[in-house]
Amino acid sequence: MSSENTFSPAPPPGEHCTTIEVARELGMAVRSVQMMVDRGELEAWKTPGGHRRISRISVDRWLANRRAGRRGAQRGSPANPRRVLFIEDSAHYQNLVSLMMQQHFPEVALHLADDGIVGLAMYGQLQPDVLLLDLLLPGIDGATLLTSLRAHPELNRSQLVVVTSLDEEQRRPYAFALRDIPLVYKPNLVTDLPKLLNRLLNDDDGAHTSAALGDTTV
Repeated sequence: MSSENTFSPAPPPGEHCTTIEVARELGMAVRSVQMMVDRGELEAWKTPGGHRRISRISVDRWLANRRAGRRGAQRGSPANPRRVLFIEDSAHYQNLVSLMMQQHFPEVALHLADDGIVGLAMYGQLQPDVLLLDLLLPGIDGATLLTSLRAHPELNRSQLVVVTSLDEEQRRPYAFALRDIPLVYKPNLVTDLPKLLNRLLNDDDGAHTSAALGDTTV
């Protein structure tokens, strides 16, 4: 089945869900579910009336894969790759970082979230080695998310990196959240982010205190 057809006859009851129903079940924003359909992660079609319907089977399969991934992480299997979570609503920068990770860090699993609410939920599930996030995000902005993590240090087990297009003057209102956190300016992303990630992902003692990262801001 293609990710989404123009229309399809109504399947038997119980074999499909609305976008809102799936969003509630997965704890995601409706837009995030729509993007999962667009990426082919969930199978969907449109009714003759133009309403999107999502295959129940594909939702169950996605949930099963997520549970399997979490079990693997809990077992601490050597085969379980290191994880980077990138919270970014721009498809351009999502694709750019994906290509960069494939080129420089093919052994690292990259996970993407396109808004702050979904990103925070994924962060709790994944506990990534590195969290990359933009400042200007829908749902919960990056500064609020960072402040929340700092308020609950027991939840923060990741290296934190801000990736932003805001220049120094534009970042001033967010200074309270950016203190001692490495920052990559998006125009320099291709040259600066691989170097920073190489340092963070190869930090043998796993330290990720603010003091340790303060001098990596670029």
